[in-house]
Amino acid sequence: MFQRIAISALIAGILGGLFVTALQGIAVTPLILEAETYEGAITTGHDHDAATAEAGHDHDAEAWAPADGLERTAWTGAANIVTGVGFALLLGAGFALSGRRVDWRRGLLWGAAGFAAFAALPALGLPPEVPGSYAAPLADRQLWWLATVAASAGGLALLIFAPRLAWKGVGVLLLVVPHLVGAPQPEAHGGLAPAELGHAFIVASLATSAAFWLALGAIAGLVFDRLGRREA
Repeated sequence: MFQRIAISALIAGILGGLFVTALQGIAVTPLILEAETYEGAITTGHDHDAATAEAGHDHDAEAWAPADGLERTAWTGAANIVTGVGFALLLGAGFALSGRRVDWRRGLLWGAAGFAAFAALPALGLPPEVPGSYAAPLADRQLWWLATVAASAGGLALLIFAPRLAWKGVGVLLLVVPHLVGAPQPEAHGGLAPAELGHAFIVASLATSAAFWLALGAIAGLVFDRLGRREA
C-alpha cells in the first residue's frame, strides 16, 4: 500500500507541478512582475521605510532572488513539484484510509476537496497577495492559515464520510469557526500596486490552484487505481 501511495504521489506531483508551472507562467507570473515594478519604484525612493515595513517585505539589496526568466521559472517549477508530491502524498493517504475505490473521476473530487481545504476556504480570510500588499504579521497569518486548513480538511471529511448527522454538524462547525474568529488583518488594506492588479492576481492564483488540485487528484487517482489492479 505504501508503495502505491508513494509512486502515485511521485508521478502526480511531477506532472501536476509541471502543469501548474506552465499555467502560472501564463496567468500569474506576469502579474507578479508587474506588481514588482511598483514595489521597486517605491524602494528606489528616499522615503520608503514605512511603506515597506507595512507591506511586510524585506528589500535588502543583498538578499538573493532568482533572476527573471528561465532561472525563476526553474526554481518555481522545482518548488511546485515538491509541493505537488507532498499534497499528492496526502491525497494517497486519504485514498487508502477511505477504503473506497478511487479512479481518476473520484480523484477529481478528492482534488476539488483539496482545493477547497488548502486554497478556496483559507482565501476567504487571506486571499492571495501580490508583492507590496499591506499585510498582518507573517506569524499570525501562518497560524490562522494552518488552523483554517486543518479545520476545513476535518470538516469536509466529516461531511463526506461521517455516517451520523451529528458528526456532519460538527463538520459544518469546523468549516465555519475559523471565519467567525476571523483572519488577522493589516491596519490598512491595499498596497503599492493598483487594486485592479490585486484583484486580477487573486482570480488568477485561485484559478491556477484549482487546475493544479484537479490535475493532481485525477492523476493520483488514476495511478493509484492502476497500481491497485496490478497488485490484485
